Order: sequence, then structure tokens, then C-alpha cells
Amino acid sequence: MADRERASIGTKSAWQLDLGATPLPDGSTRFRVWAPRARKIAVAMPGRGRASVPLSSEGNGYFSGIVADTVEGDLYRYLLDDTIERPDPASRFQPEGVHGPSQVVAPDRYQWHDREWCGIPQEQYVMYELHVGVFSPDGTFGGIIPRLDYLCDLGITALELMPVAQFPGSRNWGYDGTFSFAPQNSYGGPLELKRLVDACHVRGLAVILDVVYNHLGPEGNYLHAFAPYFTDRYHTPWGDAINFDGPDSDPVRHHFISNALYWVSEYHIDALRLDAIHGIYDFSARHILQELTEAVHCQAAALGRRVHVIAESDLNDVRVITPPAQGGFGLDAQWNDDFHHALRALLTGDRNGYYADFGPFSCLVKAYREGFVLNGTYSTFRRRHHGSSCADRPPSQLVVCAQNHDQVGNRMRGERLQEYLTLAQLKLAAATVLLSPYLPLLFMGEEYAEPARFPYFVSHDDADLVEAVRMGRQREFAAFNQPGEIPDPQAEETFLAARLNPALHRQGDHADLFGFYRHLIQLRKDLAPLARLDRNSMEIVEYGEQQVLAVRRSYHGDQVLCLLNFSAERQNVHLPGKQPAWRIALDSTTSADAHTPRIRIDNADDTVIISLAPYAVLVCRKE
Repeated sequence: MADRERASIGTKSAWQLDLGATPLPDGSTRFRVWAPRARKIAVAMPGRGRASVPLSSEGNGYFSGIVADTVEGDLYRYLLDDTIERPDPASRFQPEGVHGPSQVVAPDRYQWHDREWCGIPQEQYVMYELHVGVFSPDGTFGGIIPRLDYLCDLGITALELMPVAQFPGSRNWGYDGTFSFAPQNSYGGPLELKRLVDACHVRGLAVILDVVYNHLGPEGNYLHAFAPYFTDRYHTPWGDAINFDGPDSDPVRHHFISNALYWVSEYHIDALRLDAIHGIYDFSARHILQELTEAVHCQAAALGRRVHVIAESDLNDVRVITPPAQGGFGLDAQWNDDFHHALRALLTGDRNGYYADFGPFSCLVKAYREGFVLNGTYSTFRRRHHGSSCADRPPSQLVVCAQNHDQVGNRMRGERLQEYLTLAQLKLAAATVLLSPYLPLLFMGEEYAEPARFPYFVSHDDADLVEAVRMGRQREFAAFNQPGEIPDPQAEETFLAARLNPALHRQGDHADLFGFYRHLIQLRKDLAPLARLDRNSMEIVEYGEQQVLAVRRSYHGDQVLCLLNFSAERQNVHLPGKQPAWRIALDSTTSADAHTPRIRIDNADDTVIISLAPYAVLVCRKE
């Protein structure tokens, strides 16, 4: 990376974006683009009725220049070698979609109300993942705001948005984005995203943004014309691998690190969730993940805020969250899919695909004790040894869940867990996640057993691409041997069927489950042993034959005992040794709003026997 680029991301002063279109105080706009594949570049603004304005070569593949008499909202494209026009690779907004012109956007137009906001500690994160397009009837950033109070009432502390970078059409999961700096036009664009983040901060909610740095979508991907952003040395399942370590990779690294800092600085994002880092290939001496994370942390310090970097990875590689001084990349946290797989396989009996490595009760116990289940052990699914141990890392560095967009939406029909489990089992799954010492993540609607499925959906214009997506889905599910038809990802009804109906959370079993989630989250916050994410103060007793997990967590003399029965039978659990007097704080067999009696469980012959109903959860607190 050139010294100029390193300085722009390594300084402790406030960072400013040096790519794309930047409005200046005198009414002009500065343009800068990396385009070594072009001999000359000009800015074309046909809507202003003016001739294209040439940019000057900086001699390093970059072109830059100032265009006078421009205003926010001006549309433009770059003209390459007087022959082809292309949108800006660092476009701040694509009002007409991926194939349309880019738009000049003033970064300081929005008046923020979060001056006192500095973020929240990572240990306090209770995450709620949502898709902007289906979370509200409007399917927009603004449509989420009226539901923020609902999330606060539930107890959520961090809102996680699936990717919002401009993608083709109006409906997409977001992982086909092609303009990394441009918030999706159909979601409301830049100002609406800022308004949403601001509204979250006013309510004390952190905002996590899912960003995709392992590939760009195929439709509307015009970066090839500008520069070697991609490489054929590596391959991903989703598209061309990004060139992070080959010739001319320094400006590529600068582009994506700048993008991370852009979301943090201009949009006040509190954490970045890096999608599928196992698709990020870098064999240089200083990995892009380490460099990006250090840049984000440096910028956070300059801004006086807490900002976290969280990875999604199926590598089970502890180096991702190990500090650089100890040979790691230094990310703040990563998703632990093993926890989900162990929980789902145990409760549903599913053994298809990657679930073949999970299922026994002992896998869930190991996930509770250590984090990764596959920690160097043999993977039947992969037919090799897989992973490393993360038992020495703080549990606050692992994100766990019972459901997420992948584990729901990547099922053939997008079925949620509630289609496979009883209400008692859904409560047990929720408690397993929320009573764990890890960072919990909820997927939108799971808190009340939303019946709408969440299948994969797109809205591409290219008929060949649409057919390729359909065929790809069919190949993907061949290993799972599931009967039935795959919902057409291109059909609008597939998308519309995924929209939520949160009013259900007030009705019947939906209300019961919602109250249970709310109670669990409140206990996690209020009871110090549960709020403290520490393995050293956690004792696990495994009742293997009974399939009961007993977890005792302590802090400064306070103790909490959590009992989780994964058996379909009533189990009498014998707690060994002298026990304190316990008071029930939560019993999943009663309504969450019902009065829980103050009772004492007294010792008899140095043994305490607690009777647990099938799939029951009991949380007791030391008197």
C-alpha cells in the first residue's frame, strides 16, 4: 500500500474518504479513482449538459481532479479511454441501481443526534439479526425505526443489519452487492440509513453492519474495467476472489479498508460483521484481516467510540480472534457455527450435510465448555481433521445462536426452527443460547416463532444468471436429500412470503415464547453471574444418560444454577454435595409472566434432587 494510503488510515486524526466523489466547500467536487487499466479517465455528467471533464493521472494508477459548479445529487459516470462509461467503484449512492449512474452525496448533510454515544462493551451485546427488506411492510431503513422500541422492550442491545451495499434489483439477501460504499436505493439510500443508525443510538442500541469483502456480485460488477480488483489464483463459491495479496493488491486493500472506515466514520456503525472470511485469501506477511481490524480500532480511538470487528468463518481458526502479539489477526469476535450445529442436531435429529459431525449430547456440552466442537478433531463431513481449540480465548469472543439467516435461509425452503420443534423445545433452544457465556444472536422473528419462512431470493435482470442461481441451489441441496421443490429465488412471491408479522408476538403461544425470551434476556442482564462472560467462574456437570446439562455460574459470592433437560422424558437430577438454598428465577414450564414462588431446596443426605419436565429449563439463584 502506498504511503499516502497508509497515512490516510493509520493516522489518529479523523479519517476522510479519498476515493470517489467528495463535495468541497466552494461548490466543486473532487473525484479520485484507481484505474490502471485505462490510459485516461474523464467525469461524464450528461444531466448537467456539459462536456466530460478529464481527470489527471497521479502516475500510480490513480486519477483525480476537481469539477467546478457541482451540487449534491449530480449524477455522473467515469468515461474510460473515450469509449465506455462506468459507475464509480466507490460510489456513495446508485439511485437508479447497479447499472445506473453514481450520485454525488454530501457526507455532512445529516444532522446527528448521538453526540454522547460512544458504543457499548462487547460483553453486553445481545444481537438481533434482520433483513431490511422483509422486517417491515415498507422494506426500508425508515420502516425499521417504528419497531426499535419493540426490540428495546425485548431486551436487544445491538441491531445487526444484513448487507445493505447496492445490489441488483429491489430484493436480494444482500450478498450480491457490487457497490460497497452505496446503501441500497430501494432501502432508502444514505440519509435513511443514517437516520436509522441515529434512532438506534438514541435508544441505546448499537448497530452492526454485515459487510462482504470476499467477493462482489456478478450483475453490475464493473470493477474489472478499472483495475485488477480480482484474481484467478483463488476461487470462491460466490464469484471471483478479491486480489488481496497479488500484483497491484495494495490499492485493493486500501479500497476495502477505506470502506470499513467509511461505515464507522460516516454512518457511525458500531461493529462490522465480516461475511465468510474463509473466502478471503491472503498469504502476505500481514493479513488483510489484521490490517483492517487495526485500522478500525485506530479510527475508533480517534472518534472516542467502541467499534468491534466480528468475523463469520467456518474455519474454526482461533488465530482470527487471537491478538497479533500472539500471532493472530486480532479480531474482536467470530461466529461459532459449531454451537448452532450441535444444538440443532441434538434437538431435531438432523444428520444431513455438515450436521453429520454433530448430534450427540456430548457435542453440545463441548460447545458450552470450549467453544469449537471441531477443534482439531476429525470431521466426517470434510473427511479430514478440522479446526483448532479456542478454549483459552474469552467466551465473549464467540457469537452463538439457535437460528440465523444462513441456517434458516440456506435450508431448501427456508424453514425456521419452529417447524421442527415444540414450544417447550423452542424455549430450551432459546435458553441454551441466552444462558451461555457467549455473545447471543437472535434471528428476526425467532423470539415469537414467526411462521414465515426465510428462503433465498434475488431479483436479477440477466436471464442466464437467474437460471444459474436456480441450478446452483439445486446442486447445493443434493447433499441434504430433502424432498420437495425449491422456492424460485427470482419469483417476487418468494420474497413477499418472507415478510414478518410481529403482531403475532401478542397472541397465544407466540406471546408465551416472546415473554420467555424477554425474561431470559432480563436475567442475563440482571444476574451478575450470567452477565459476566467467563469460563473460569463456570462449572458444568454433564448428565449424559439423562441428557441434562447443569451449569453453575458464580460471581463475587452470587451463584446461578441453570438446568437444561434435552430429554423427552422427565428427569430427576441429583446435585452432588452440599447445596445452598436456591430460589427459582425462571421455570420454562410456567408462563414467563406468572409469579415464580420463593422456594427452598433443602439437602437430604447431602443430595439435592430436582425433577425436570421434558425439555424443561430451570434457573435458580442462590438465596
